[in-house]
Amino acid sequence: MSMLPAPAFSSAWNAGEMAELYWLALTRDVPFARYNTNPLTLAAASDLSKFSDFRGPKIGGEITTGTLFRGDTPGDLVGPDISQFLWKDIPFGAATVVQRNRTTVAGDDYLTSYQEWLNIQNGFPPSTSNQFDPRPRYIRNNRDLGEWNQRDFTYQGFLSACLILLSYGSVALSQTNPYLRSVTQHGFATFAAPHILDFVARAARAANLAGWFQKFLVHRRLRPEAFGGRVHNQLTGAADYPINEELLNSQAVSEVFNKYGTYLLPVAYPQGSPYHPAYPAGHSCGAGACATMLKAFFKEWFIIPDPVVASADGLSLLPYSGEPLTVGGEINKLATNVGYGRNTAGVHWRTDGSEGLKLGEAVAIGILQDYRNTYNEDFRGFSFTKFDGTTIII
Repeated sequence: MSMLPAPAFSSAWNAGEMAELYWLALTRDVPFARYNTNPLTLAAASDLSKFSDFRGPKIGGEITTGTLFRGDTPGDLVGPDISQFLWKDIPFGAATVVQRNRTTVAGDDYLTSYQEWLNIQNGFPPSTSNQFDPRPRYIRNNRDLGEWNQRDFTYQGFLSACLILLSYGSVALSQTNPYLRSVTQHGFATFAAPHILDFVARAARAANLAGWFQKFLVHRRLRPEAFGGRVHNQLTGAADYPINEELLNSQAVSEVFNKYGTYLLPVAYPQGSPYHPAYPAGHSCGAGACATMLKAFFKEWFIIPDPVVASADGLSLLPYSGEPLTVGGEINKLATNVGYGRNTAGVHWRTDGSEGLKLGEAVAIGILQDYRNTYNEDFRGFSFTKFDGTTIII
C-alpha cells in the first residue's frame, strides 16, 4: 500500500499545518460550546484563513469557528465537534460505562522552555508529570480529547461505538445484512455481534502494521515538537532553516511567544511525542480501518436517537437539537476525533491524521475483499461510503 508524500518541510502547506498546531495549543482549554465567541478561537480562524495553502475545511474559502480544527469527511461539520460515540453511555454486558473521563487541569502544558525541550529531544525522561483534574468530565475541549487519546487502547473508541450501535438492534444494521431478509434465522457467527466485534479488532492491528511500515521505511516525517524547535532556533538566530515565511510572520507564532517566551510548540504530554516518526498517525490508521468496518455492517443513514452535547464544564450531557446526526456521519466524526485528537496534544500534524485515515480505510477494504467470497449466506456484498464521499460495493 502507498501514501502521498507528507508536506515538504519548507512548503506553505506545512506552514499552515504548523500554525494550526500552535493555535490548537493556545485554545486547548476553550470549550467547544464557546468557539463562536472566544477571542482565541476567533483569532485562530482569522489567522489560518490567511495561509495560502491551509487545507482544513472552509466555508466560502474561509476558516470559521464552525470548521476550525475539524476534519473534512462526510459528517465532520454536522453537529457538535465530538462524536456521539465519545459521549453516550456504553452498554458493556451487564454494566454501563459512563464516558466521564479523567482529564488534566487547564494550562497543563509542557516543552515550552528550551532546556526542557532539548532534554526530551535527547531522550531524557520528563522532569514532571501531568496534573489531573479531581473531577472526571465528558470531553468538552481539546485538552480533554488529547488526554483521552493518550490513554485509549488501539480500538477503544470503535469497540464503544460498536456496542452502542448493537444496542439499537436490527434497525441499525446495514441493509445488505442477509439475515434481515430471513423470517426463520438470525445471524451470529456471521453478520451479527461476534462477527462485527471481531472485524473491528482485527482491522486495527492490520492497519497499524501498514502504518508502521510507512512511518519507518518510507516517510520518517519530523514530529511537530521537533519542528517547533527549528522555528525557535530560526527566530532567535541560533540556526538557519528553510521555514516558510507565512508561518514565521503569523499571529500564531507571535501569540505563543507572548505567552511562553519561546517559539516552541506547547505540548500536552510531559514526555512529548512517541519516538517513532509522525507520518501517518497510528491512531488515524486504526481509526480509518475500524470506522470502515462499522460502516460496512451498520446503516449509515440511521439517525442517532436522543443525541447529546457536553456542557461547557464537561460535568453533564445536554440534549442536542440541531441537524439530525447519522450513524455514518458520527462514525466518520469519531474517526476524526480519534485521529486528530493527537494533533490537539501537539504530537501529530493534520495530514498525519487525514492520510492515516485513508490508509486504514484501504486496509479494511482489503480485509473485506478477502472475506467477501467465504460466506455461505445469500450475501449481496458490503456497501458503504468512503471518507472521500464516494460509495464502494464489495
